[in-house]
Amino acid sequence: MTTSVKEGRLLSGSSEDALTVCVLDDEPGMVEMLQESLRCLGFGSIGTCDPQYALQMIDQGRVRVVMSDIKMPGMDGLQFLEQALHHDPGVYVILMTAFYSLDNAIAAIKRGAYDYIPKPVDRSRLKKSLEELAESFHRRKRIRTLDQQLLTDLEFHGVVGRSPAMLEVFEMVRKIARHYTNVLLIGATGTGKELVAKSIHQMSSVAQQRFAVCNCSAMVDTLLESQLFGHMRGSFTGATDTRPGLFEYANGGAVFLDEVGETSLPMQAKLLRVIQNREIQRVGSPEVRHVDVRLIAATNRDLRAEVLAGRFREDLFYRLSTIQIRVPSLSERLDDIPLLVQFFLKKYNQAYSKQIQGLTRRTQAVLLQHSWPGNVRELENVISCACLTSVNEFIDVDDLPENLQKPSSQSGHPQDSWRPIPLNEVRRQHIRRVLEMCKGNRVRAAQLLGIGRTSLYRFLKRSGKKPADPAAM
Repeated sequence: MTTSVKEGRLLSGSSEDALTVCVLDDEPGMVEMLQESLRCLGFGSIGTCDPQYALQMIDQGRVRVVMSDIKMPGMDGLQFLEQALHHDPGVYVILMTAFYSLDNAIAAIKRGAYDYIPKPVDRSRLKKSLEELAESFHRRKRIRTLDQQLLTDLEFHGVVGRSPAMLEVFEMVRKIARHYTNVLLIGATGTGKELVAKSIHQMSSVAQQRFAVCNCSAMVDTLLESQLFGHMRGSFTGATDTRPGLFEYANGGAVFLDEVGETSLPMQAKLLRVIQNREIQRVGSPEVRHVDVRLIAATNRDLRAEVLAGRFREDLFYRLSTIQIRVPSLSERLDDIPLLVQFFLKKYNQAYSKQIQGLTRRTQAVLLQHSWPGNVRELENVISCACLTSVNEFIDVDDLPENLQKPSSQSGHPQDSWRPIPLNEVRRQHIRRVLEMCKGNRVRAAQLLGIGRTSLYRFLKRSGKKPADPAAM
């Protein structure tokens, strides 16, 4: 094996534009000649006759460009191309051959080669290809820098988004945060309702006070009551001491009740008393304690439907929904996926001590085509897992979970793409489609939906929709 290294950089650029090229050929003389050509053109190089050594350089991140001969014993150029792209999907491979043909060039580029050039190598053509690559690397670096700046600018108290749907949420949060009132957050599981609740608290006048979180669906009534209101020693089996509840703990601040729609009717009556009278009683205690807390509740259920079904108290619903904010699902804010990916890459690069730069183009396409039934939480889990398992600078499709690599929607069965969504979301989508079919004519839409115009106007007002065609009113 012949291995040599000559350091250099693009003559017209700065040290940050350094581009080291690996030259791979089974003839040592050809390796040395190509390295000399690269030196004259202003590029550093690593020369070798061993394909495995070249793959090792790719794994170590020492080269991003490889010039490889086609005809080599053991592993030919096309086999090396396949192996190189498997090791690092972001590597660029320039194939060289003494038997050039247009058909072979097209076939090689389809298999992932950056260029396919004849021997003897024309310096002017090689110079143009490498300068284009150097400019591409420099452009990507600038884009990553701008993306990081954009991420900083668009982060809203821990919530990331730039889509119109999320900008509406941010604007609503700004308006209500300064007012000490109850808030109801509605949206599918995994959309980030808790983060929105935290942002409301952080922007409020009591931001320095405590913010307590309780998942109402995770506990039975007896434990939930103890968690929220506290208990006295000996009040039930296992109560070995007296403890305050979350309402006392967060007195003066805010309590976030996640999945409030899962609570029982007796528990709802006790929550109503907290809202109306600002009073609580510890389990096993006759003493009434005064608390002053802001209540932020969240649910993935249609509470209006739950009220009609008798599973949720109407008076509590109206108390909780003084202000109502709908957090959109990820499928409604696909514009935010690249930004969210950058946010999670930054987070898990730090957590796992990685240096992952981004996603390959085909991986980005896969993420944008996915339906995301688990919303932002699912996207975070995908990026977290990919960061943990990837050994390259760019996450490729192979690093994604199996259901994303081979989506079930490709099986040809429409039911495979079905996913459960809240009833209010079904209603919202149906009304939107009927309005589109009627070209914004609300009178006609109301007739087709079988509801009164007033009911349709009220629904659209709650959804924040403006008339598409004033003449249709």
